[in-house]
This record gives sequence, structure tokens and C-alpha cells, in this order.
Amino acid sequence: MELYTNLRAGEKGAWLSIGTYIFLSAMKLIVGYVGTSSALMADGLNNTTDIIASIAVLVGLRISQKPPDSNHPYGHLRAETVASLVASFIMMGVGLQVIVSTIQNLWNQTHEAPSLLTAFVAIFSAVIMYGVYRYNLALANRIKSSAVKAAAYDNRSDALVSIGAAIGIFGAIFGVPILDKITALIVGIIIIKTAIEIFWEAVQTLTDAFDIDEAETLWKLIENVEEVISLVDLKGRSHGNMSFIDVTVTVNPQLNVRESHAITEKIEHTVKHFNPYCMVLVHIEPHELVQATEEDYHF
Repeated sequence: MELYTNLRAGEKGAWLSIGTYIFLSAMKLIVGYVGTSSALMADGLNNTTDIIASIAVLVGLRISQKPPDSNHPYGHLRAETVASLVASFIMMGVGLQVIVSTIQNLWNQTHEAPSLLTAFVAIFSAVIMYGVYRYNLALANRIKSSAVKAAAYDNRSDALVSIGAAIGIFGAIFGVPILDKITALIVGIIIIKTAIEIFWEAVQTLTDAFDIDEAETLWKLIENVEEVISLVDLKGRSHGNMSFIDVTVTVNPQLNVRESHAITEKIEHTVKHFNPYCMVLVHIEPHELVQATEEDYHF
């Protein structure tokens, strides 16, 4: 099935992120410690959490590939959303740790300027992370994976953090040493902001929120399907990169079962053409019955 093939393809993005984060976090922590840069060390600590977050995404993608069973009739597609939720908590904890430790260090009056090497490491890291972001974003758009897209946005955030760290380091080198620690504070705030955004998107999915614009588009498309008299109701929810739609439409009450079934197939084809990763359940109602029901409740 193409859906599970795409989930396996999404693992490539997770593995790329994990490998890149392991390399960059080790380099930043070592160079930041030797070169006395709080900003670079905070950036490196941020990347260590990204390793855990990427592993969580990888595990979620693996679990999502499990087929439906008796306890999960819709499959395990929301596992990647749960993984994103777990990753957001990890990032939040590290962001708070960076802020607390940096505030404690602000009271230290001996602000030693970091070495120039730390600035170059931060710039190098920003370039690498931007490349990983572009790869994962293209992959996420191709396979329609919310988890890989969240990982891509995290990659972009890390690139921006590294740029900010470089600016802070250069400022500290050229006469304002405390600027390095101020930048570390900003890094912590960016980590928390990214964690909140990932958390909010995961919560929206897990509570069955559905994109309003997509719902409106689907409503118009289904209303225009031949032989559909009216669209009475439309509900939607997301499971990973899949959408499940329930619709109720009215048709000519004189149609037989075969003709009514043909209409449901037209609706399914229309929805699939709009979104290949959308499953639709169609409920057919005779139009006269719906009209009578509406009149019963009209005062």
C-alpha cells in the first residue's frame, strides 16, 4: 500500500536528522566548552534533545506502519502524532534548563570572550541544518507526513538558533562578552517556542480538530457531484497523514440500491482526486425524508 511505502520513506528523513544532530551536538558541546561559549553550548544541548525528538519521530513512523487490528480498526497512524507530542515535552524541558542555567551564569561577573572558532562552528552548523530542513520539507510534502514536516520545522528552527548563536559570539568577541549569554537565553526561548508549536499541532490532531479550509473545499466538491441533491453533514479527523471523512448526502428517493451506490463511488473518486490520502464514508438519505424531518422541527 502506498501509504505504508511513504511512511517507510519518511524514516530516511528521521535517520538523516538523527545522524546530523549526533555529529553537530558533539562538535558544539566540545568546541563550546573549550572555546568558552555559552551560546554554542546551549545550541549543542538543544541538538541533543533533537536527537531524542528525532528518535521519537522514527519510532512513531515505525509503529504507524503496523496494519489495523482488533483494537485499532483505523490502524496505528496516530503513533507519529503521539511521538511528536513526546518530542515537544523533551524540547520544553531542555529549553527551560538552558534558560535557568544561563540566568545563573549571568551573575558570574567574569565574562570571558569566546574563541573565534566557536562562531565558525555555529555558522557551519546553520548551513548544514538548513540543508537538512530543505530535504525533510521536500520529503514531507511528497509523502504527506505531518511528523516529517514537524521534524523539518525543527531543523529550520535549529538553523536559526545557530545563526543567532553566531551573532552573539561575534558580539562577545568584539567587546560585549555578556552578549554571548544573552544569546543563550534567546536560544532557550526559541527552543520553548518550537516545542509549544509542535505540542499544539499534535494536540489539535489528537483531539480530532480538522482544517476548516479543507473541510470547506470538500463540502463544495461533494455538493457538485452529479445526482447529489444536497450535502447534509460533513465531519473529518486526521490520523497521521491520513484523513477520514464522514458525509451525509441526499439523493433522489426513487433511485435503487445500485444507482445510489454509484453515487457514493463518484463521491469517493472526487475526494480521492482532491486528496489521495483521504478515506470517505458516505451515508445516503432520500431527499424527501430529510425535507420532512426539517419541516417537523420548523416552528
